[in-house]
Amino acid sequence: MSSGLYSTEGKDFDKTLDLTKVKPYGDTMNDGKMQFSFTLPVPYGDEAAEAAKQLLRKFGFENPQVVFHKELTNGYTFFNCYATCLESVDFTTISVPKVESTAMSMEDCDKFIREKIGRKLVVVGASTGTDAHTVGIDAIMNMKGYAGHYGLERYEMIDAYNFGSQVENEFFLAKAIELKADALLVSQTVTQKDVHIQNLVNLVELLEAEGLRHKMILVCGGPRITHELAKELGYDAGFGINSYADDVASYIAQQIVEREKNS
Repeated sequence: MSSGLYSTEGKDFDKTLDLTKVKPYGDTMNDGKMQFSFTLPVPYGDEAAEAAKQLLRKFGFENPQVVFHKELTNGYTFFNCYATCLESVDFTTISVPKVESTAMSMEDCDKFIREKIGRKLVVVGASTGTDAHTVGIDAIMNMKGYAGHYGLERYEMIDAYNFGSQVENEFFLAKAIELKADALLVSQTVTQKDVHIQNLVNLVELLEAEGLRHKMILVCGGPRITHELAKELGYDAGFGINSYADDVASYIAQQIVEREKNS
């Protein structure tokens, strides 16, 4: 893509837009204006405001402005600031690894499984390790789903088993073997000190030790999970924010068909 005139909904963009040199947009094209919110462990006052400005300058921003600051509690000050970014990015060179599958509706996915595979798929899911958060795995697995997207339990051609939270990897794998699972779904929300990385890698190692890694589709998801990270950790796919049961079910079904075709 090159620079030039771009329009959307009948309104022309500024002709100076150059996708090879993209800068933040505040009020006008290329003004580089950015907004920041942060807290410093310093008492409220003029000195605190100056500290915030100096910090933004050290990050390479110009014309820092403290537009709002307030004492949170004794010795802590919260800031809203504006500053000008001098750097830009070449948007035309950006490539982000994505899950390669076509999202289907629940009805279409059931039909796809029925016609292309001819049996129900078994999918087990859990928030593993010490992770006690179930919102993510419930959004994908539970019948009611999330945001109008029904969960895997509602699919006619999927037997879904949700084991909840704080599930040890050894137990999770044992249940997957017992149920002859086609796919394992792991949800990870807690990421302090990269505990999710350790936990995700441990599951891969257990699967490999049992000689099952190539026999099961392994998927992970969570607010800080990307497809790129998932692949690096040995998973088949990773689903981050704005992912729904449709995306996961479609991927699993299409992967199974692809693997059977190549086996």
